[in-house]
Amino acid sequence: MTIDKIGFNNEKYLKEQSKSILDRSTQFGNKLYLEFGGKLIYDYHAARVLPGFDPNVKMRLLKRLGDKIEVIICISSGDIERKKIRADFGITYDTDAMKLIDDLRDGGIKVCAVVVTRYNGQQIVKQFMNKLERRDIKVYTHHSIKGYPTNIDLIVSEEGYGANQYIETSKPIVIVSAPGPGSGKMATCLSQIYHEHIRGIEAGYAKFETFPIWNLPLKHPINMAYESATADLGDFNQVDPFHLEAYNIIAINYNRDVEIFPVVKKIMLKIMGNKLVYKSPTDMGVNMAGFAISNDDIVQQAAKQEMIRRYFRYNCEYTMGVADKKTIQRAELLMKELNLTPLDRKVVKHARKASIVARETGKGNEGVYAGAALQLKNGIIITGKNSPLMHAASSLILNAIKVLAGIPDNIHLLSPNILSSISKLKSEVFNHKPLSLNLEETLIALSISADFNPSAKVAMEKLKELNSCEMHSTHIPTPGDESGLRRLGLNITSDPNFSSKRLFIP
Repeated sequence: MTIDKIGFNNEKYLKEQSKSILDRSTQFGNKLYLEFGGKLIYDYHAARVLPGFDPNVKMRLLKRLGDKIEVIICISSGDIERKKIRADFGITYDTDAMKLIDDLRDGGIKVCAVVVTRYNGQQIVKQFMNKLERRDIKVYTHHSIKGYPTNIDLIVSEEGYGANQYIETSKPIVIVSAPGPGSGKMATCLSQIYHEHIRGIEAGYAKFETFPIWNLPLKHPINMAYESATADLGDFNQVDPFHLEAYNIIAINYNRDVEIFPVVKKIMLKIMGNKLVYKSPTDMGVNMAGFAISNDDIVQQAAKQEMIRRYFRYNCEYTMGVADKKTIQRAELLMKELNLTPLDRKVVKHARKASIVARETGKGNEGVYAGAALQLKNGIIITGKNSPLMHAASSLILNAIKVLAGIPDNIHLLSPNILSSISKLKSEVFNHKPLSLNLEETLIALSISADFNPSAKVAMEKLKELNSCEMHSTHIPTPGDESGLRRLGLNITSDPNFSSKRLFIP
């Protein structure tokens, strides 16, 4: 019996979402600036909470819109300066922006420009801009506007939006996206609308934000999972009071959109006159994800699991010094509202038991006894533990693919000669003291062994079946483990314990 159940209909979503965007574009004359919130490509949060959701369905949506669209990518100069990381890829926002350009180009989508927002002449930001411009990518800069967003007379003037560089576009629908939140997407859209109207072009604005889903209840686990995902930002969902007043209909939005709506409405009225059609922040949106949910029970359970994952992630980030206690407390409170505990994630208990076994048998590494567990799509849970030979993640993955391939436990997949060569390289050439193999090294050893070991070859072919499986580790993965786990596509959580007593882990 498989646990890989479907709760979301991609084809229905594509049909409804593309129609909603095209309908919205007809409400304005010649131009629609569409702010794309969340991840445009590789939206793994949506895929986790809406089982069946294609992480790249938005790319398919853009292809449906075809030659009607082009893309502007925004990135905050502050995010470049702070080297902000996109957690699911482990890369910085500036690198992610370049990856996004490549992915869009590969999909045949035109990227007309990158705009650096809140630019203040920072040297590291200049280097990023130079890198793009020397690859023939147009780069524009927008500076902070004094009194933004409350000084509307200044904002909608030559000294406000008028001082921003006008971004040249040619398509009727301009998608404005970014590597992450707080990148200045809305401000870029409104700035462009100002410039378009100065040039006599009717242009409008709309917002495409998958979460929260406006037509689900406030305390639906999907919307609560969004709150958990943004616990570090302090976002929270609420009933849209403007929508309730205008239509006597309950719709869900999040605090920042509700708070900024009166200001956005005044800015748009000042630019567009009486042509504004929005009475609420929900009106601004074109999100149709709620209509494509095909099994509410499945998505509710998936969303609850995501809330537990977020709780573990924040605890680990706190241990690593990049999150604060308030974030953990907020995630924990959200879990308690649904009576969830960390042990409601099945693999947690099994991983911790594996760690105890490692300690009892004395088969740890450098005084650390780590355990890991993985739930296959048929529901079977596999465990692994660390040893002087390999990390817990390495033994777990080898155990899992053995089970999938039907290979007996006593048959070795890795050649002793290859293991000896890797250990010699680490100790004698790289001068690394921890000699046990991380997952990345283990997968390399497996691929070499597959050339002359039929069992290793069969097992290696099963690696792709681990994608989207649930995994928990009793210790924070090392860089080599994390890289391998990410490439395998596992949904990994871990207890907030370091995997070594060493401060530097190569």
